[in-house]
Amino acid sequence: MTDRHPVIEAIGLEKRYGAFEAVRGIDLTVPKGRCIGLLGPNGAGKTTTMRMIMGLTTVTGGSLSVFGKPVEAIDRADRARIGLVPQEDNLDPELLVRQNLEVYGRYFKLPSTLINKRVPELLAFMELAEKADQSVMQLSGGMKRRLVIARALIGDPELVILDEPTTGLDPQARVLIWKQLQALKREGKTLLLTTHYMDEAERLSDHIVIIDGGKILTEGTPADLIREHVCGHVFDVQKPLPQALSNGRFESEDIGDSVLFYVEETDELRRALPADAAYLHRPANLEDVFLRLTGRKLREN
Repeated sequence: MTDRHPVIEAIGLEKRYGAFEAVRGIDLTVPKGRCIGLLGPNGAGKTTTMRMIMGLTTVTGGSLSVFGKPVEAIDRADRARIGLVPQEDNLDPELLVRQNLEVYGRYFKLPSTLINKRVPELLAFMELAEKADQSVMQLSGGMKRRLVIARALIGDPELVILDEPTTGLDPQARVLIWKQLQALKREGKTLLLTTHYMDEAERLSDHIVIIDGGKILTEGTPADLIREHVCGHVFDVQKPLPQALSNGRFESEDIGDSVLFYVEETDELRRALPADAAYLHRPANLEDVFLRLTGRKLREN
């Protein structure tokens, strides 16, 4: 691949299942060496888009290229340049930790000498070196997730697709995985990330694409999206609201037991709060953007 080609480029990408339009005209560019966050609620079209990029689902309309080639033309050698971290930990429980990596290396037809070099390197990279000869069943959830990521890297891929890489993990495991994913970015790897954790997307992504209903709602850097779609500060004020906040002069959103007030400057709203008001003040974040655009109603899978 030459640098003039993005790693992934979709133009007017569509996917239909009969009358149902899962993806409706998405334009997506993933440049080399960047992390792109693809966000959306359940049923938004993220998984379908990822499956088309992997060549697991055919494209109905528009165009999609990977490494500068039409996705339908990518071959086994091209697929070896992609590392996939799936949602579920589909490790082989009958194999030892190191054997899970060795088998995957042989799948990519790597020379034994290279496999023997990379396996300990990757286990050390994901802080699993001491677990090399243990059964997968002896690993914690966080360790299994790190092993899945190590396995995705065995072929030294140029593109790493991360489908909810830290779902269900404790904070310590998430922070470790974030640190290692940031190290991959520094090495020049290209990352495509889907996640339901907005703090994760905000921390890792250079560029965010939010989709819903199979269409792109907005895109930009995390900071730009926050500036564009929400004010700089959020006050979460418990009900009953003080009279001074009930006149509609501040932008607000009722979320049940409390009301969110969005303001650029904090002084005026603070003056309107009585001394005994129960509230939380915080900077606006990507989760505010996400919920503002996609709503707070729970989506079914």
